[in-house]
Amino acid sequence: MLGLIDQFGYFGVALIVFVESFGVPAPGETAIIAGSAYAGSGHFNIVGVALTAFFAAVVGDSVGYLIGRRGGRPLVHRYGKYVRLTPERFDKVEGFMSRQGPKVVVIARFVEGLRQFNGIVAGISGMPFHRFLAWNALGAALWVGIWSAGGYLAGDHIEAIASVISKYIVLAAAVAVVALIGYVWYRRRRRRAGAEPTSSPSEVPASRSRSTSTARTSRR
Repeated sequence: MLGLIDQFGYFGVALIVFVESFGVPAPGETAIIAGSAYAGSGHFNIVGVALTAFFAAVVGDSVGYLIGRRGGRPLVHRYGKYVRLTPERFDKVEGFMSRQGPKVVVIARFVEGLRQFNGIVAGISGMPFHRFLAWNALGAALWVGIWSAGGYLAGDHIEAIASVISKYIVLAAAVAVVALIGYVWYRRRRRRAGAEPTSSPSEVPASRSRSTSTARTSRR
């Protein structure tokens, strides 16, 4: 990502944030951090990076809103699978937005999955555009402000920080794999234990009655 931002500059930051904002899975947060880190090391202007990311986020979400408003639910059900927006996932996002109201437009900026489909769901649900635009701009300002400040303060240390984080990611992934294997093994043991045949109460009286009748016959 650092190499990409170094090659395309502000346009690289804007493009990645823009396409992520209307539903295309892309590392928008990473692009902002990378651009801000370059600003911290003197290559870019931090105000330019923040403003570029802010406008790209607002415009991208607005495009998503228009897609949802024009295309509606049939469009999502037909093409959503190509951007990981399945009907089940869309129903969850739509339900969450309908329960929480416009404030979810702000919160969605910080939630993976909601951020990409925020505008599309708002357009389909019929939220007025001026209300969506206001709340979306607030969320974009907070989101860009936090990540750009973090990247800018990291500055020249961003590669060292990324190296440390990558080590912890590998460790966390290994722990997650071991935990998953253990969970699957435990579930299979429980299923096998539940599937073992046991004698039902109805079988006991039948066996007793057979033994009693045999004893009576032998006596006779």
